[in-house]
Amino acid sequence: MSEDRGGRATFGVVGGGIIGLAVARELALRHPGAEVVVVEKESRLAAHQTGHNSGVIHAGLYYQPGSLKATLCLRGGALLREFSQQHGIGFQELGKLVVATNDAELEQLAVIEDRARRNRVPDLVRLDRAGMAEIEPHITGIAALHSPHTAIIDYGAVCEALAADLTARGGRVLLSSPVTAIRDQGDRVAVTAGGRILHVDRLVACGGLSSDALAAMVGDPGDVRIIPFRGEYYHLRAGLRDRVRGLVYPVPDPRYPFLGVHLTRDLTGGVHVGPNAVLALALEGYRWRDVNPRDLARVLAWPGMRRLAREHWRNGLAEMAGSLSRRRFAAAVRRYLPQVRAGDLTRAPAGVRAQAVRRSGELVDDFVIRTSGRVTVVRNAPSPAATSSLAIAEHIVGELAVTGGARP
Repeated sequence: MSEDRGGRATFGVVGGGIIGLAVARELALRHPGAEVVVVEKESRLAAHQTGHNSGVIHAGLYYQPGSLKATLCLRGGALLREFSQQHGIGFQELGKLVVATNDAELEQLAVIEDRARRNRVPDLVRLDRAGMAEIEPHITGIAALHSPHTAIIDYGAVCEALAADLTARGGRVLLSSPVTAIRDQGDRVAVTAGGRILHVDRLVACGGLSSDALAAMVGDPGDVRIIPFRGEYYHLRAGLRDRVRGLVYPVPDPRYPFLGVHLTRDLTGGVHVGPNAVLALALEGYRWRDVNPRDLARVLAWPGMRRLAREHWRNGLAEMAGSLSRRRFAAAVRRYLPQVRAGDLTRAPAGVRAQAVRRSGELVDDFVIRTSGRVTVVRNAPSPAATSSLAIAEHIVGELAVTGGARP
């Protein structure tokens, strides 16, 4: 079946996660009367990264000032709060501690503090031991940064509200519609998805773990590839949950764009522990037994992955050991919550982070968005992408060369 709406501006969005839905809604807001359609390969929204994370609204502490992450995280957090209030979606500002547990971490804590202040993170405070004890009495460390406005939210509920807002404005969401071909025909883009062909004026692909395949369909693979890193979580047992009031993070290793094993309260009062970061053996490898030889071969064939492995194999082995041993996982938390033992942790669902790696082996730290002809592909959008989603949508839609709300 072929669809061609003719006469109206038409926009296609690939991906039913929070970024794709935010982009589609922004297109509908800016172009009333345009046809906006989202195609999602799964049978539900938020099936992958959006639905498998800590649910944190980040304040923008870590990101290089002037980067897209720094700019869009702060703006996105404000937009997300506003959207949630308008749609009755609950969120809680529990606050966040970034804890230094030894003298060696103080220098990196100072770097984070400098970045956070340059990023204008509101009400940030540097704390000593006594100040930490007032915020989190059971957490140990020698110094910390406190971000009181870091919050938690249900991103799945946000996606449902974005989709409802889109459809109320005449947009469509097509589930169970995997994209198998994209052809830029010069004046339009033909998208084959779920057995139908959609003809659109502009296409925005927000495919997360599938972004390499989508970029290849466009003929613009670029110099990055997605490497899937599984982030494993545990639940903290009920008897210890009252030891954590908000969110507690270690000082992260500056060599990696991962934040370390941390503690996050959820909206139901539970406490998540994690994630770690281990190489997944499939693009959607949420468990060790999820192995896709084709995905794995593609990952290992990328020169950047081989260079990354050669440089950081010790850290990779340590992460794998933590993945396989609950005792090691507990030890990572015990650095700042000494009461935790392996028996206090029970397995929780894992997530998979779509992390772009350059040919050089460099882990890409910022968001990467590329446009080729009439197709824009989001190539790297890990955390804080959910926080930043509405601002990412503003950025992408603002960059589209649309004239007068009609055909681009």
